[in-house]
Amino acid sequence: MEGILACVLILLISVVSCIIKIRMKKKLDKGIELPPGSMGWPYIGETLQLYSQDPNVFFASKQKRYGEIFKTHVLGCPCIMLSSPEAARFVLVTQAHLFKPTYPKSKEHLIGPSALFFHQGDYHIRLRKLVQGSLSLDSIRNLVADISSTAASTLDSWDGGHVLNTFQEMKKFSFEVGILAIFGNLEAQYREELKRNYRIVDKGYNSFPTSLPGTPYRKAVLARKRLSKILGDIICERKEKRLLEKDLFGCLLNSENEKGELLTDDQIADNIIGVFFAAQDTTASAMTWIAKYLHDNQKALEAVKAEQNAIRKLNDENNQPLSWSQTRNMPFTRKVVLESLRMASIISFTFREAVADVEYKGYLIPKGWKVIPLFRNIHHNPEYFIDPQNFDPTRFEV
Repeated sequence: MEGILACVLILLISVVSCIIKIRMKKKLDKGIELPPGSMGWPYIGETLQLYSQDPNVFFASKQKRYGEIFKTHVLGCPCIMLSSPEAARFVLVTQAHLFKPTYPKSKEHLIGPSALFFHQGDYHIRLRKLVQGSLSLDSIRNLVADISSTAASTLDSWDGGHVLNTFQEMKKFSFEVGILAIFGNLEAQYREELKRNYRIVDKGYNSFPTSLPGTPYRKAVLARKRLSKILGDIICERKEKRLLEKDLFGCLLNSENEKGELLTDDQIADNIIGVFFAAQDTTASAMTWIAKYLHDNQKALEAVKAEQNAIRKLNDENNQPLSWSQTRNMPFTRKVVLESLRMASIISFTFREAVADVEYKGYLIPKGWKVIPLFRNIHHNPEYFIDPQNFDPTRFEV
């Protein structure tokens, strides 16, 4: 019986591979070639090679062999990899309408299907404007004092001589700032309930998706349902009070499209959680790496401390909080942040899917294939950054 099943499986894989090859041949007959590269074994492609070594080494070796654009087959999908700033801009900016964001269904289920990055077209544009407007520099300007106060409270909580996990502490801090930016002043009860359930969702986000009771993913699904209930209660309360707040939550709550239609409660909840997912881990990771790089580079650390101490001394003398203008006048600190983001490359790559056959630099990107801009490869390429493995904030002086 096992032998028969094995034969059937091999036959199915062969048939699927043949169908894919036939479709690709029809496209190639048009005169446009696929990028160079290797597709590996049928179905599994080069997934085993990807996971058996450092992914950055895997992609770097491919780039060195094939150039800035190459094909591969990983995670069950044929992919086109792009490793130049021009290519990334082509996919994400100038021709973004030809490529749609794509996520595994298990992750979409936890965030919420109405989150803006699962959509294209008018709905996506509407939500993106709302989010960008609510989290713009003008909006953040009014939050500087509150964020500074939250940072001070976080630092005070670290006193006591106990060992801390830097990344986890940064996640707690970024979540508090996220609450502030999204809701403004939120009741402590709601804040704690959101925090507790979001942590469960976050823990199960990258776990194996299964509905078996007790598994991290199943717990995350249940916590996600509780988050919807909590956000629903906050929505009802805001509606009853007829509050017209200018924070993100207020903007989502009061936004109307050209037909005068408001967003549904589920759409609001999905996009609130989507913003948390998009911001918390990346922000916490960035702050953790900044702390690490400063720890390893005493000269840079002393320069940052001198810059910050000068601002703190001035504020102490005048009994005033940190101001927006002061955050815009931290030249060396800003260079440290930029260099840390380059070195760490918090988001190494992103997934897109071609919605039509696309030609780029004489190569075919077939419809339905995944397209992956490799940000880390760009940030660590000596053609763009001299001595890329060296932490050097002064490179951003020019």
